[in-house]
Amino acid sequence: MDYKKMVGLLLVGIIILSIMIAYIGPEQIFDSIKKANIYYVLLAILLQFIIMFLWNYRWSIISTELNIKHNMLQLFAILIVGLAINDLTPSGRSGGEPVRAYLLSKTSNASFKQTFATVMSDKIFDTFPFMILAIFAMIYLIFRVHISQVMLYTLIIALTFFILALLFLIYICFNEELGVKVINWVFTQLDRFTSRDFTKYHSKALSAIMDFQKNLKYLMKNKKLFILASILSFLSWFLELVRVYVVFLAFGTNVSLGMIAAVFLVSTLVGIIPALPGGLGSIDGLMILLYSVSGISASISTAATIIERAISLWMVLILGIIILPYFGTGVLDKVEMT
Repeated sequence: MDYKKMVGLLLVGIIILSIMIAYIGPEQIFDSIKKANIYYVLLAILLQFIIMFLWNYRWSIISTELNIKHNMLQLFAILIVGLAINDLTPSGRSGGEPVRAYLLSKTSNASFKQTFATVMSDKIFDTFPFMILAIFAMIYLIFRVHISQVMLYTLIIALTFFILALLFLIYICFNEELGVKVINWVFTQLDRFTSRDFTKYHSKALSAIMDFQKNLKYLMKNKKLFILASILSFLSWFLELVRVYVVFLAFGTNVSLGMIAAVFLVSTLVGIIPALPGGLGSIDGLMILLYSVSGISASISTAATIIERAISLWMVLILGIIILPYFGTGVLDKVEMT
């Protein structure tokens, strides 16, 4: 893993956010933060931990279906590390999934193919509700908030790209023939552009994709699991919206859940596009802009966004960095070799 590049991109995101704060007025923003009701902020932090518990419980029931023995507290620690890696990598916020699969494999003695299937199932269960809610959020913004045509087209393109990419990924996950073709194509390109012999890795990848697909199909056919995991996903997304609502209450501002859902989901959607770690700069900027356009003062919009991101991004990131050494300092490099 290129740590220098990661830190560099993180600094770029911080610089972009600092420029936005300087443009809006740092004195007004920090004055608003000072006046924030601490009890509402603490409630928002509590909600974040409840949300993470729901994510952990969903992953636990998925892992149990594949008879992967695990400790709930240890699984929670792995989840936090995975979330932190997601926030550090500008790869569509998906860099933490292989880390989660590797650490679960390491702590449970299950195969990586099995643990990766649980992580991908967890990702699919989390993404479908988001996709449905993001479409409704887009419709809400179109009819309730006056946004420019450029922004509207950008959001539509982002949503379309996201849906197509997700459907293609799911199709690869379940279609064995296409999965094999994609693996063969990747290694053909590697052979063309490098002199290194990848034969051993090629056969290993083909074996892995077939075993992975078998485990994933087994999980998706379980109706009880599908219903329970879907309920947990919708509940966790709803609580994420409530967390943002509570943050605004800390500033004495009552914002409708519809508006919060629209801004939060659309901003998250844009943040998924590979750019900067944790969507830093893009998510923050879009949230501030959309809240301001909807009639909330720029200083309150920025202050609320800073607190919200401190809870949902920076708190999780710091926790993940603190926990990571427990699993070994070379974990990230080992994942790359898996």
